[in-house]
Amino acid sequence: CELRFRPELQYRRGKDVRRGMPQPFNVGHRRALLQCFAFVGHSRKPVKLTTKATKNTKNFRITGILAVDPGCAVRGSLIVPVYELHFPVRRVSQWLILAVLAPSGCGQKATRIVDLANERQRMVQEQLMPRGVHDERVLAAMSKVPREEFVPQDSRGGGYTDQPLPIGYGQTISQPYVVAFMTEQLRLQPQDRVLEIGTGSGYQAAILAELVGEVYSIEIIEPLAKSAEATLERLDYKNVHVKIGDGYKGWPEHAPFDAIIVTCAPDHVPQPLIDQLKDGGRMIIPVGGLGDQELYLLEKKNGELQRRAVLPVRFVPMAGEANERK
Repeated sequence: CELRFRPELQYRRGKDVRRGMPQPFNVGHRRALLQCFAFVGHSRKPVKLTTKATKNTKNFRITGILAVDPGCAVRGSLIVPVYELHFPVRRVSQWLILAVLAPSGCGQKATRIVDLANERQRMVQEQLMPRGVHDERVLAAMSKVPREEFVPQDSRGGGYTDQPLPIGYGQTISQPYVVAFMTEQLRLQPQDRVLEIGTGSGYQAAILAELVGEVYSIEIIEPLAKSAEATLERLDYKNVHVKIGDGYKGWPEHAPFDAIIVTCAPDHVPQPLIDQLKDGGRMIIPVGGLGDQELYLLEKKNGELQRRAVLPVRFVPMAGEANERK
């Protein structure tokens, strides 16, 4: 623990507190472990508590400070008022005053949210715009969706770094630039219905949900699908529908789709997905083995499929029937 006290406040046995005792003090260390403390004093009369500064500090003496319950980690800076005790010290009687510094769950959440919001805006300005992502709707969605909600707790501090992050079960959440680039390539409209293959943590689905009418997302790993669905529901994305299943087969019950986005790499474009793409629709999909993948943009025009490679990438392989057809 590290407590940074103002120099005006002296904690020495038998020494009086000097004039100008500060109202607050700062628990400045990120990992300071402190929940409450106690002042033990002596008085002839009942103790009076006040937050006002006073010139009469000669009768005030702190005889002990007790730090208890170090089970609460204080994150960020915590400013707590310090109360002055005014009493004479002629007659001995003890008073124990507990000032709670950090209630249960003292995470300083509001401060952290502000920091992450700033990081989100910086991500858009420094990672996306300089690389050519200019669609205002896509940039607005990337600025709004809290990416930290879709990564493991211990990775939230790096939620806006320019890199993919592991989400468990051998899967990753793509780096922000790749998410924005793939989304922009689809040229989405507010009334569109989009199929996503590979829900993962649900971040890409949340971005899509900000831009289109309905999102249908398939995830083959059941725990990931359930976790993503719970996160999306908690964040009130009611237009996202999550299904546990093999993405290779698509979701024929809701086809055709205006756009399809695939976030895992098969070694070829699955025919069921081509069949479920609406004429005039667009699909973006990584194709190839590890270390040799290209991101392809496919457009369906008059029943024919046009494709072009747009970006070298590295995605996790597509599981399920895609592996059986290799």
